[in-house]
Amino acid sequence: MIPVVVLAGFLGSGKTTLLNHLLRTSGGTRIGVVVNDFGQINIDAFAVSAQVDSMVSLSNGCLCCAVDGTELDGMLTRLAAADLDVIVIEASGLAEPAAMVRMVLQAPGVSYGGLIYVADAVELDAVPDLSRDLALADLVVLNKVDRVSTLPTLPSSAPVLPVSFGRIDPALLFEVRPPDLGPRQLSFDDLDDHSTHAHALYDSVSFESADPLHPKLFMDFLSARPDGLFRAKGFVRFPLGTFMLHTVGAYVSFTPVDDAPTQLVLIGAGIDPEALTDWLMACVADGPVTEQDMLWVLRYAR
Repeated sequence: MIPVVVLAGFLGSGKTTLLNHLLRTSGGTRIGVVVNDFGQINIDAFAVSAQVDSMVSLSNGCLCCAVDGTELDGMLTRLAAADLDVIVIEASGLAEPAAMVRMVLQAPGVSYGGLIYVADAVELDAVPDLSRDLALADLVVLNKVDRVSTLPTLPSSAPVLPVSFGRIDPALLFEVRPPDLGPRQLSFDDLDDHSTHAHALYDSVSFESADPLHPKLFMDFLSARPDGLFRAKGFVRFPLGTFMLHTVGAYVSFTPVDDAPTQLVLIGAGIDPEALTDWLMACVADGPVTEQDMLWVLRYAR
């Protein structure tokens, strides 16, 4: 299942700048880009202008296409059949984020990778329905913070990352392959050391347990969603089955797999690794688990 990340935000907030940054700094990751806006995708020293229902192969192995709202589901189906690692949709600044998310959740062959909302730190007051859009976001990128003296307070329960020029580490959003420097024309980006760039900071926590977790206690942990926690992925072993876990914000998905120990990676901004580890340790089952208890997990199972 290819993850689909929805990139939303009002006109001029910096969505295209952030998307171009992801394309330049994602190593050998094969990205399918769906443009539903009028910006330009710049990669390897050339630009791809948005043309409805076109698909352009970029020289870094990525694909770029442009659609209007009625063609988005069909384009997702086409991209899901391609050899890609992730799909990123740049929504129009006037698009309804909720409608985009519903379309992704209903599309075959893909999984939901989260709604990333880009907010302009300078022009927040000009955005209509900002509170409503932020309520849907799994991650808020507060862009252009270099142009304000004080960071604004956003009405959002999702993690907020302050950045300049859309510089967010792509590993926060999806799995990143190492650069493929095979036989092709190199760009300056291939030679650049991106470890020196100023990215928005985030933390990751690894957790392992040979003992099974209690489904009710673990779902309580996910429902509480500690402040700043954005993604959780890996395997969770319960007494009555093992599942692959995928979460983005409040979105939760379990897929049954063969028996394996619990191995999880938690990703977020400003999270407390020690507190999260202690909380997960408290989820270890120390008593009987019934089939009724497993319903807490199975309601989210594919």
